[in-house]
Amino acid sequence: MLSHLPLPSPVPPAHDHLDRHMLDRAARLALRGFGSVEPNPMVGCVIARGDQVLASGHHRRFGGPHAEALALADARAKNIDVRGATAYVTLEPCAHIGKQPPCTDALINAGVAEVVFARSDPNPIAAGGAVILRRAGISARPSDASPLATGVSAPFVKRVTTGLPWVIAKWAQTIDGRVATRTGESKWISGAWARRRVHLLRSRVDAILTGIGTVVADDPLLTARLHHAPRRIAKRVVTDSDFSLPLDSQLATTAREAPTLLAVERSMACTTYTAKKRAAADQLGLTIVPIADQGPGNGLDLTELLRTLHFEFNVSTIMVEAGPGLLGSLFEADLIDEAVVYIAPMLLGDDQARSVAVGRVAEKLSNARKFGLWRVKNLQGDVELTYRKVEPNE
Repeated sequence: MLSHLPLPSPVPPAHDHLDRHMLDRAARLALRGFGSVEPNPMVGCVIARGDQVLASGHHRRFGGPHAEALALADARAKNIDVRGATAYVTLEPCAHIGKQPPCTDALINAGVAEVVFARSDPNPIAAGGAVILRRAGISARPSDASPLATGVSAPFVKRVTTGLPWVIAKWAQTIDGRVATRTGESKWISGAWARRRVHLLRSRVDAILTGIGTVVADDPLLTARLHHAPRRIAKRVVTDSDFSLPLDSQLATTAREAPTLLAVERSMACTTYTAKKRAAADQLGLTIVPIADQGPGNGLDLTELLRTLHFEFNVSTIMVEAGPGLLGSLFEADLIDEAVVYIAPMLLGDDQARSVAVGRVAEKLSNARKFGLWRVKNLQGDVELTYRKVEPNE
């Protein structure tokens, strides 16, 4: 009968608690670089002796010093000797000369005794830092103790390994999961604080994706309206198979102020039928992006669109602000990596009110797209929930 008793849970290594504490701290530093460092990864570094933090730093801007170099500079500014200390880094230290010297050299010269990193570098150009550190007599080990630290590098890992940008879907909903009334009214489900957070997110991504249905219905501007200059001016991208964008819409008339791209079915980009409108669009500063169609009723090939945006327009991060149709298509194609959801303290209870996404057929729970809760923030009545896609092996 003893064989039927549950096995005792494995005891976590003694260093797991400290690893998580320090890597969590490094990850929170790394997130400060969102919108300033891409296409480089967000990276944070904490140097500690035991549980005492000596110095810290994070990658602040593309082309600038890396997190490890800034943490070491912080130690020097404090006149702290880091020899024998441990460096906790969200990503394996780089081992190549790029815009900055190798971080491995800086750590070796500083005399740290150990380097703990949350994720290996997938970039073949920069990888191999752990091996170089070990050859120099420094303990270098990966640690998955901090899901936050591991997740910080996920957008960079995806870009390097798949050639696709990181896709963030954003929406505001009622408690019962409705994004608009049955008549389409949605302003405003979320409150002022939530809307400020949306503008902040717009200011940090490379592109904002929407559908032609949303443009026709709402005539959005899709710019970051803040009290300070945005970190990035996002490209506004419209999926518009039939090239039906109204040229008097806000997106069209402001195309020279904020780049606007129209993803149209490939034949629409060259047929004589649209020649006059293409010329008018060009005068406004609109950019036509030809994309393959997936057949009658299936819309554009969204994977091709994302890959084109990444390789031809240097897009690393995309925010989706769209209606249920485009969101449903993106979820169906498994192209959403992150969902930022604002839940307002209201309930409609109307079965004809509009839901977040439509168009999928999910007869069983196993057909659902799985997401894990990553962060939670209270916004004076609304709640901001950030989810990350759960991979099959997680």
